[in-house]
Amino acid sequence: MANSQSSKKRARQAIKRNKHNSQIRAKVRTFIKKITYALEAGNKEHAQSGFTAMQKTIDQAVNKGLIHKNQAARKKSRLNTQIKAL
Repeated sequence: MANSQSSKKRARQAIKRNKHNSQIRAKVRTFIKKITYALEAGNKEHAQSGFTAMQKTIDQAVNKGLIHKNQAARKKSRLNTQIKAL
Protein backbone atom coordinates (compact mmCIF):
# COMPACT_ATOMS: atom_id res chain seq x y z
CA MET A 1 0.00 0.00 0.00
CA ALA A 2 1.22 3.49 -0.86
CA ASN A 3 2.24 5.54 2.16
CA SER A 4 3.73 8.81 0.97
CA GLN A 5 1.77 11.45 -0.90
CA SER A 6 3.83 11.00 -4.06
CA SER A 7 3.35 7.23 -4.09
CA LYS A 8 -0.40 7.65 -3.59
CA LYS A 9 -0.52 10.05 -6.52
CA ARG A 10 1.58 7.62 -8.63
CA ALA A 11 -0.90 4.84 -7.84
CA ARG A 12 -3.83 7.04 -8.90
CA GLN A 13 -2.06 8.00 -12.12
CA ALA A 14 -1.24 4.37 -12.88
CA ILE A 15 -4.90 3.37 -12.55
CA LYS A 16 -6.01 6.22 -14.80
CA ARG A 17 -3.35 5.45 -17.41
CA ASN A 18 -4.11 1.73 -17.36
CA LYS A 19 -7.79 2.43 -18.02
CA HIS A 20 -6.97 4.78 -20.89
CA ASN A 21 -4.42 2.44 -22.45
CA SER A 22 -6.73 -0.57 -22.28
CA GLN A 23 -9.45 1.45 -24.02
CA ILE A 24 -7.07 2.23 -26.89
CA ARG A 25 -5.97 -1.41 -27.14
CA ALA A 26 -9.61 -2.53 -27.17
CA LYS A 27 -10.37 -0.01 -29.92
CA VAL A 28 -7.55 -1.44 -32.05
CA ARG A 29 -8.82 -4.99 -31.53
CA THR A 30 -12.37 -3.92 -32.42
CA PHE A 31 -11.23 -2.34 -35.69
CA ILE A 32 -9.30 -5.49 -36.60
CA LYS A 33 -12.36 -7.66 -35.87
CA LYS A 34 -14.59 -5.42 -38.01
CA ILE A 35 -12.19 -5.73 -40.94
CA THR A 36 -11.93 -9.49 -40.46
CA TYR A 37 -15.72 -9.87 -40.48
CA ALA A 38 -15.97 -7.72 -43.60
CA LEU A 39 -13.34 -9.88 -45.29
CA GLU A 40 -15.20 -13.06 -44.37
CA ALA A 41 -18.40 -11.59 -45.77
CA GLY A 42 -16.56 -10.58 -48.96
CA ASN A 43 -17.38 -6.89 -48.54
CA LYS A 44 -14.30 -5.17 -49.95
CA GLU A 45 -15.61 -1.59 -49.66
CA HIS A 46 -16.45 -1.98 -45.97
CA ALA A 47 -13.09 -3.64 -45.28
CA GLN A 48 -11.22 -0.87 -47.11
CA SER A 49 -12.98 1.93 -45.24
CA GLY A 50 -12.40 0.16 -41.93
CA PHE A 51 -8.75 -0.34 -42.80
CA THR A 52 -8.09 3.38 -43.22
CA ALA A 53 -9.65 4.09 -39.81
CA MET A 54 -7.74 1.20 -38.24
CA GLN A 55 -4.41 2.51 -39.53
CA LYS A 56 -4.87 5.75 -37.63
CA THR A 57 -5.68 4.04 -34.33
CA ILE A 58 -2.83 1.55 -34.66
CA ASP A 59 -0.37 4.36 -35.38
CA GLN A 60 -1.61 6.24 -32.32
CA ALA A 61 -1.14 3.12 -30.19
CA VAL A 62 2.42 2.75 -31.52
CA ASN A 63 3.23 6.39 -30.70
CA LYS A 64 1.99 5.88 -27.14
CA GLY A 65 4.03 2.69 -26.78
CA LEU A 66 1.07 0.36 -26.43
CA ILE A 67 1.95 -1.75 -29.46
CA HIS A 68 5.39 -2.47 -30.87
CA LYS A 69 5.98 -0.83 -34.24
CA ASN A 70 6.84 -4.14 -35.92
CA GLN A 71 3.65 -5.75 -34.64
CA ALA A 72 1.62 -2.83 -35.97
CA ALA A 73 3.33 -3.03 -39.35
CA ARG A 74 2.71 -6.78 -39.49
CA LYS A 75 -1.00 -6.41 -38.70
CA LYS A 76 -1.47 -3.63 -41.26
CA SER A 77 0.44 -5.53 -43.92
CA ARG A 78 -1.44 -8.80 -43.45
CA LEU A 79 -4.86 -7.14 -43.44
CA ASN A 80 -3.98 -5.04 -46.49
CA THR A 81 -2.86 -8.17 -48.34
CA GLN A 82 -6.16 -9.88 -47.52
CA ILE A 83 -8.15 -6.85 -48.71
CA LYS A 84 -6.25 -6.73 -52.01
CA ALA A 85 -6.84 -10.46 -52.52
CA LEU A 86 -10.65 -9.94 -52.56
